Amino acid sequence: MSKAIKIDLKNFREFSNRLMALQKEIEMLCFELSNEIANRLLAKVIKRTPVGKKPFKEEKKTITLKNNGKKRSFLTREGVIVEKYWSGYQGGTLRRGWRVGRVIKSKNHYKVEVINSVPYASYVEYGHRQTPGRYVSQIGKKLKKGWVPGKFMLTISEKEISENLNKIIEGKLISFFKENRL
Repeated sequence: MSKAIKIDLKNFREFSNRLMALQKEIEMLCFELSNEIANRLLAKVIKRTPVGKKPFKEEKKTITLKNNGKKRSFLTREGVIVEKYWSGYQGGTLRRGWRVGRVIKSKNHYKVEVINSVPYASYVEYGHRQTPGRYVSQIGKKLKKGWVPGKFMLTISEKEISENLNKIIEGKLISFFKENRL
């Protein structure tokens, strides 16, 4: 004679459903964590990005002449250069150019790009060559150095974030486990 064994799978199904829900929450946690790390990097990079300044000229920009008892003011050569190239100048284009891209999941990796679409961003980051002795009319001077060193604002910020990465992830995981009572 055979005996039938009755197995209650209700608890197993509940456990399975909880694991599936937890898997979705873990994926959301990874997206949030990737975004948080990218935003921290963005904040550090923005602080380090240099802001252009209008060149300061020590010379007077105008000359006043008296002719037949009338005073007339004229711009000096330096004054013309400043007015022509630098009137209405507003610095900070490079700093305002930083953006965080979307979080992209590929297999076991999550990728986020921190982007600066300003055309000269790479030259400021890594440095660039220039021709010494060349006259640049925008600044009214000749170039003196052959190499302008980079500021490495993204490179240094990325290094700082990677040093603190374990602390950031650990803090986020601890709060996640407390919320889900695991």
